[in-house]
Formats: sequence, C-alpha cells, structure tokens
Amino acid sequence: MEGDRVAGRPVLSSLPVLLLLPLLMSRAAALHPDELFPHGESWGDQLLQEGDDESSAVVKLANPLHFYEARFSNLYVGTNGIISTQDFPRETQYVDYDFPTDFPAMAPFLADIDTSHGRGAPHRVNGKVSGHLHVGHTPVHFTDVDLHAYIVGNDGRAYTAISHIPQPAAQALLPLTPIGGLFGWLFALEKPGSENGFSLAGAAFTHDMEVTFYPGEETVRITQTAEGLDPENYLSIKTNIQGQVPYVPANFTAHISPYKELYHYSDSAVTSTSSRDYSLTFGAINQTWSYRIHQNITYQVCRHAPRRPSFPTTQQLNVDRVFALYNDEERVLRFAVTNQIGPVKEDSDPTPVNPCYDGSHMCDTTARCHPGTGVDYTCECASGYQGDGRNCVDENECATGFHRCGPNSVCINLPGSYRCECRSGYEFADDRHTCILITPPANPCEDGSHTCAPAGQARCVHHGGSTFSCACLPGYAGDGHQCTDVDECSENRCHPAATCYNTPGSFSCRCQPGYYGDGFQCIPDSTSSQTPCEQQQRHAQAQYAYPGARFHIPQCDEQGNFLPLQCHGSTGFCWCVDPDGHEVPGTQTPPGSTPPHCGPSPEPTQRPPTICERWRENLLEHYGGTPRDDQYVPQCDDLGLFIPLQCHGKSDFCWCVDKDGREVQGTRSQPGTTPACIPTVAPPMVRPTPRPDVTPPSVGTFLLYTQGQQIGYLPLNGTRLQKDAAKTLLSLHGSIIVGIDYDCRERMVYWTDVAGRTISRASLELGAEPETIVNSGLISPEGLAIDHIRRTMYWTDSVLDKIESALLDGSERKVLFYTDLVNPRAIAVDPIRGNLYWTDWNREAPKIETSSLDGENRRILINTDIGLPNGLTFDPFSKLLCWADAGTKKLECTLPDGTGRRVIHNNLKYPFSIVSYADHFYHTDWRRDGVVSVNKHSGQFTDEYLPEQRSHLYGITAVYPYCPTGKKYALGCSFKLAG
Repeated sequence: MEGDRVAGRPVLSSLPVLLLLPLLMSRAAALHPDELFPHGESWGDQLLQEGDDESSAVVKLANPLHFYEARFSNLYVGTNGIISTQDFPRETQYVDYDFPTDFPAMAPFLADIDTSHGRGAPHRVNGKVSGHLHVGHTPVHFTDVDLHAYIVGNDGRAYTAISHIPQPAAQALLPLTPIGGLFGWLFALEKPGSENGFSLAGAAFTHDMEVTFYPGEETVRITQTAEGLDPENYLSIKTNIQGQVPYVPANFTAHISPYKELYHYSDSAVTSTSSRDYSLTFGAINQTWSYRIHQNITYQVCRHAPRRPSFPTTQQLNVDRVFALYNDEERVLRFAVTNQIGPVKEDSDPTPVNPCYDGSHMCDTTARCHPGTGVDYTCECASGYQGDGRNCVDENECATGFHRCGPNSVCINLPGSYRCECRSGYEFADDRHTCILITPPANPCEDGSHTCAPAGQARCVHHGGSTFSCACLPGYAGDGHQCTDVDECSENRCHPAATCYNTPGSFSCRCQPGYYGDGFQCIPDSTSSQTPCEQQQRHAQAQYAYPGARFHIPQCDEQGNFLPLQCHGSTGFCWCVDPDGHEVPGTQTPPGSTPPHCGPSPEPTQRPPTICERWRENLLEHYGGTPRDDQYVPQCDDLGLFIPLQCHGKSDFCWCVDKDGREVQGTRSQPGTTPACIPTVAPPMVRPTPRPDVTPPSVGTFLLYTQGQQIGYLPLNGTRLQKDAAKTLLSLHGSIIVGIDYDCRERMVYWTDVAGRTISRASLELGAEPETIVNSGLISPEGLAIDHIRRTMYWTDSVLDKIESALLDGSERKVLFYTDLVNPRAIAVDPIRGNLYWTDWNREAPKIETSSLDGENRRILINTDIGLPNGLTFDPFSKLLCWADAGTKKLECTLPDGTGRRVIHNNLKYPFSIVSYADHFYHTDWRRDGVVSVNKHSGQFTDEYLPEQRSHLYGITAVYPYCPTGKKYALGCSFKLAG
C-alpha cells in the first residue's frame, strides 16, 4: 500500500480507504494484481510480510473516517482480511488477549488475495439472531440483531460477533459458546480421512440444539438455519433462541476449558450429545456450573452427486481454545474457538458429569443437591422441610409455632413455608406480619365534602380515597359540578299530534284533542267529528300563542283534508304532503324559490332525469323510501336542476351549491340564519363554465386513514377520490396508529396507538392539540368505534384479548368481554339500534360476533367461510354489516341478524380496514399500500389512491358534513328520571 508520496504520485491516504472495498468485493474468483491498478514498490506501495497474521504500517487518512460515533485518522491492514483502527497483536498474544474477541476489527472484506502461500482463504458468515428468553424470571426479547462470523480455514479458528443483544440476555448467553461452535464444526481443520461440516452439509442445513443447565435445569433451544451463499459468497444463517437461561450478573466473565465432542453421522443427519463445565468469575468469586447439549443437524443429500467414499460414522471434534466476551459499551457478544475434526481416539470418553448437574441424583424433589469431588454428592432438605435429604416432608410451622404471625392474624401452612393473613377489618403493618385495624377512608360522596351539583341534578361517584367524579343525572347537561335542565321538548320526543311539557330533569307528552294515546303514540279518535288535518290545525293554532313558537299550522281544504301544498308561515319552506299529511320526500323548497308542483303528475316527457334527480332517487332508495329528519335529500326544481339553497332535512343547517350541486365554500349556515344564495333575478339558462384550472370545491365529506405515525386526509367529490387534494392531517412521531373513528358532535377524531399503548383524540379545529385519554392497561389496542349518541367509545386489544368501553373522555371504563377471544381486531357500532359488532381472526376458528352495547346477549353471527376478517363496517343506509377478509379475499355483507349474506367482491388483495359511504366501500390495502374504492352495487373497483410515502395503511373512517341526531335511548324507558 502507498504510505508516502513517491515519484510525485498521491498516497493512498488521500483516497477514502473504504472505496477499495467494493472493488475487492465485486469479484468472486481470484484477482490478478495487474487487474486492479498499477502497483508495486515502484508506485509507492507498502508490502506486507509473508504470513497469515501480519499487518501493515499505519495508513494515515487525509480525511478522517466516520465509523459509528467516532472519527479515525489511522488504519491498519492485515493479511487475515481485517481492517482495524489499531495495530494487530502478534501470534503469541492470542491466548493472553483473547484476540480477536476483544479486538476493534472494523470490517472484514472478501478477496482472494492470499499472502499465506495457499494455506487457505478466510470464510465468512452473515446472519440475523432473534430470541424470546427468560433470563432468570425476567423476559427479554430481541429481533433480527446482526451476526457476523470470520473463520481462518487453515487452522480452524472461528470468530463470532453478535451485536445489540440486550445486556441481561447477552450476559446470560456468555456460557453458550455452541452458538459460535457451529461455525467451528463447519470449518474445522480436517485431519486425514475426516471431513468438516461444510464439506458434508454444504450451505443449506438446520442445526437444532437443546441445552439444559444444572443444577437449575433451565432449558433453552437454539435453531440455526443456513440459507445458502449470498452474492458475495458469504454463508447466510438465521438463529432463533427460545427458552430460559440462568441469570449471570454484570461484570462476571465466563471461562470454558478445551473439550472434545463426538459427532455421529447418518445419511442426512448428524447428532451429538455432550456435557460442559463452565466457571463464572468476578474478582475473588469463582463459581462452577454445567450444562448438557443435545445437537441435531439435518441437511438435504444431493442424489445426483457422485457416490462418496467410505466415511466414518463417528468423528471427534477437538476444541483447543474457547473464549467468550461481552462488551457493554459496544453491546457486542463475541465467541472464539479453535477446532480440529478427526477420527475418534481411545481416550475420548466424555468426562463424567456430577449427578447434581445432570439431574441423575437421588435427592428428594424438595431437597438441594450439593456436588462433591467427581461423582460424589450430598442431599439437604430445603428450608421448610425436614428429613435426610433423600426423603423430605413438609414442616408445619403453624402447628409447631415456628412462625412470625402476630395478633389478629391467621397462620396458613404452605408446602415448605407458611403465610399470614389478617382477620377481617385488619391490614398488615409495614413488617408484613403485624395486623393493625383498618381506618375507613374518607368518602367525599358520603360526608358531603364533594363539589357536585345538588343531588336532584347530579350524582357523586367515589373512586377510593379522596377522589371522586361528578355526573349529571339523566335530563340534565353539564360537567357534573354545574348541571342545567335539558329541554327535551326541543328534541321532538313526543308524537306530532301530542303536546310536550318540559319539567326539571324530565318531560311529559299528552295527546292533542281528537287523539288518544300515551303522548309518544297518538291515534286519531274516531268518535271526533274533526278530520286529522282540522285536529292538527286546531292544536297548532293553540300552541302558536306561546312566545317564540314556530309550529307549522297545517292548511286544510273545505272538506277538512290536507292541501297537497303546505308552506311554513314563519320560515317560508314549502313541501308536498300525501293524504295523511306526511311530507313527500324530496319536495321541500327553500324560502324565495318556486313552490313545488303538488298536483297530479304531469304528462311524461322525453327529458332524461338530471344529475340532481338521479342523486335524489339514489339516496331515497338507500334511505328505504322515507328519509329521517336528519338525512339529506337533494332539492331539485321543476327542470331537475339543483336549487341554489340546500338544507339538511328539516334542520336549519343550509348552504349554497353551484349548478353541479357542489357546496360553495364558506356558505354553510348555523341554526337561525340562512345564507344569501338566492339570486334576485332569474339565472340565465346557459351558465358560464368554470376555468379548467380551478379545482372544484369539496362538498365537505372526506376520508381519514392512518399510515404509521400519520393520519391522512383524502377528500371526496361525491364518491370520487380527490387525490390531488390529499394531505397529512396529523403527524405523531414514534406512534403506530391503527384504529380510527370520528365523533361528529364535537368534531373530534379518535385513534389507537399500538406503539405508545394509548388511545388519543384531537379536535379538527385549527390549532387543536392531541390529547391522550387512555394510557394504562393497554398492550395492542387496534379496532376503535365511536357511539356519538351515547358519548361512548369501544375498542379491542389483540394481545390482552379484551373488548372494553369508556366514555369519550376515558372515564367509566369497563371490560365488556375477556373470554373466548384470540385475536379481536375490527369493531363497529350501530348506535341507533344499540348493537356492537367485532371480528376475531383466530386462525383456527375465525368469527364475527355481536352483542348489545352494554355487553348483554353476546352471540356468534358468522363463523363459516371466513379466514382473516380484518375490516368491519356497519352501513346505516342499507342496514347491512359488511366485512373485508384478507384470508378469503372477499368483501361480504349480511343483515344484522346474520341472514341474507352475499358477496360484493371476491378478489381483494390484502384488505385491512373498511368504511362505507353512499354507494361505495373504501378500504385500505396492504398489497397496494393505498385506499381502494369499490362500488356497492356492481362490486367493481372504481378508483385507488396511493400515497407518495409507500408503507402500510391501517384504519380508515369517513367524516360527514353533518351529524345524525338519532335517539338517546335510555334503559327500559324513554323518560328521564330526576333523583
């Protein structure tokens, strides 16, 4: 290598040293030096001494090398294929310094440049290590940490390094040198007539190893799977470690003496069983333990390979040097072994193992085995037992009086021990033996020190100690500390032919004259001489005398029948009615517009239906023919065009639209005001078209989806995806957001976070901050559903296997179900009918279940022909429960009772979550990493949106521009009760 400037040429240090590595790694066969670049001493190169463990003089870098978190200006290059940041030790230092297990080797590189006169190029192994361990009684998990091994084939030295294993596990794995010992067997130095593991099994095999530690009998299983050679000729290995290992304190070092192992060979398998002693030392402490190893190596024999000469059925592996080291600063676990494989020697019988270590002793199960010299041992009964060690019986401390239970306590004998329990009304003192009288804690709800509203308006809930919460009683609204009466009469709870009387905390309904009933249902009195129109007209006229009343007074003809056209005298709205006085859907017109034509149907014309008329007909079909008061129906004029002013049902929520029915932004009104969007003159028949570069405004409906740590916003134009207007709504660093739903009453979005193990929410108002509302008792919260009427949320936890509920502020939390659940995922709610639905994608028995919202009447709805029901949605328009199955690849729907099941689409990719809106389904897909829309009627894909950032999308929900009111169902009664 070039170290100084020679003949005017730059030294190597002016070039990044690592640039040479891709050149050296790009060739699998041997390279001739002339193929690399002009070289030799005449070019200023340094020459390494001949040998297999020589190193260069220092190579100084003009630009320091950044490696991990350090900077290096000096490098050394060795003939054994290692680049290091410090000079190499000499051969004589290997045993003393454990080289290279404690050596800062930076990067081994692949090259067939051999200065050892053909004595063998090094072998290299790359891989990943995963584990689920109990270190003592502490669980430790790690996934896909790096493993690198470096083997010098000419003398059987194998070095293994595993990085970033958590410290307790790495310290406990120090004695398990067989993890790196596999590579010693694979590439062991072969004695004449013998073959190492790689010569026999090649680069594809499975190594299963079971290790039992003594005297604790902890057992761990290690599986190492070889997956062939990678493009750089490295052997690829995957290692999995499962089980329990003894705890090894920090700073202790492990020492293992040289050993021998016998390997038994058959057609496609190799087995070995051996025992190993090891010592743990720290300062003057020296402890000796042992373990027993059962190894099984299987591989595929190539039947096309030439027949092998006679091969011994047993070979002996001699391991001359064994080193294990863990560096806490680097977080690297290292093993080093030196191996030879050869014939079995006569003196190779394994060293006898003390019975205390292998479990063959005769001590009682409740006794301790104390090892002696060789195979000698003694037995001693454990504390709490008595006997000779070979037979031990329990000692009853309660009967003999050898216990510490004090007054007001009861002694209970246990096998090998005892426990003290306090009598009723007493509790343990700090010594855990003396029982003292329990002082009843203060209860603010009972002693009157709470700050809740009066008892007739609110209730106080005690949570233990001095904590309490306040909740308004039914019929009142507020925070529990201040409660105001709710005017139920403004919510139209009574029958239209009844009079509502509001009272503090309650209300009552009374049928009008000419009707009879309980006020919630009123039936015309057949004995009355007045017609229904006249009776309603008389009642409305009587109510009109109240200040602020806005009752509609029905218009009747001379015979007392309802006039086909009805108009509200205060608001100016007009609509058509049937003979019973019920409004004809879709006929309502706003103030100032031409009243609808309510006479006999005109003669049919050849004019095709307009967009407004088709949309109105489609929505009416979804609503079942008769929409609710809170459901939107497009209002069209006599020509089928959109009336400029559109309103939600019978509410005062109105807005202006353009000729295509799209909402004009900024025109949405609040109750009591009407937007000024009615022109003073008749609009021209031909309207100017908008400029082609103007983006049509959104009608206010959009989708929210979760993607990693983000919540995305995807607006809809009708049912079409407005992909160009999509954006990130909220970014939460470090989160994995899965479930999502929306509360339309308070314009809040709620989500679950499996990384933070929380449930949070945020307002959609500008500048709102996220708020965590549930932050305990969760492991993997996934599905989430919001009941905007009862102000309740429901969620699933796929690790705890629970379904829980709480109020929207996280209070009054309770577990609905915790049995017969394996992997609960999606959850949906029907707040109108009070039903809850959820999926369980238990791979052995997947199912969809339902219950009432309070957890009663649980039953299985679907459990046949389903695989992985990931997504679930309840469609309030069609009254159908629909799900997307990642196992069967189907989108299916059923009625709420499980009947009428039908397939909408049978060729999905990998759906995760689904939501329904209008005549479309929208689902997130893990194969496409996007949002896919499917037509409900045709079952065809209509569009898809693929975010620029390609990663898995999880939950999805739809946000409407209005909030259905529904009914506040009480349990068993529609009245609110005071007190």
